[in-house]
Amino acid sequence: MKKLIAFDLDGTITPPKSPLTEKNRLVLDALNARYKLLMVSARQCLRVFNQLGQYPIDILGNYGMQYGVYDHEAKDLRILRNDSVSCDRESVRARIDMLRSEFGFSEYKGDSVLYHPSGCVTFPIIGTEADLADKLSFDPDRSKRRKIYDRVASVFSEYVVFVGGTSSFDMAPKPFNKYYALDLYCREHGYSHGEVTFVGDDYGIGGNDESVYRSDIDFICVDNYEKFGEYVSPLLQ
Repeated sequence: MKKLIAFDLDGTITPPKSPLTEKNRLVLDALNARYKLLMVSARQCLRVFNQLGQYPIDILGNYGMQYGVYDHEAKDLRILRNDSVSCDRESVRARIDMLRSEFGFSEYKGDSVLYHPSGCVTFPIIGTEADLADKLSFDPDRSKRRKIYDRVASVFSEYVVFVGGTSSFDMAPKPFNKYYALDLYCREHGYSHGEVTFVGDDYGIGGNDESVYRSDIDFICVDNYEKFGEYVSPLLQ
């Protein structure tokens, strides 16, 4: 018997970095009537909450470094956990410079590295200020980044490395990833893994849902957010 349904956001329930559609909001409403719902995201809790149009749902953000609980009285999200890890910026920058030289990524617009308050890091291959069209066309099928994924992961061995967005690598301090976040939530709230289903789209090599996909937790693969309702329909039968 499933009790908890956990979700990725971008590409699963919403278009990337875009608001929740009314169609998928209704699907969430139907699921919410039967199950406990939980968002598990690479992004900050409040950004996820606002992207969802302040939908009443608890959120694990920053790969579990943040935990936000929906307050039904205040109709707002209360942040109960907000962990951060120190980052050796000089070392990170030196290693990214090395990788840029090694793979010919010496030209970029904006910053070469993006440091997050949590201690997470983004390696934007064509820079933080690259044109959107260039970002979208750089590596649409992720094949360029997957070819060098093992190398990047070995250079940043103290991080969990993900093939992020359209032209970046995202890095979270170990042990934080979505499986770690979800497993911790289950232990804190008394759920067994058999009582959980995760719904996500980024389950390929280096994807930020891959850790859950390869675990013992049931996983529903979403390959088109517009068909989200069809993918989760077995949960509503």
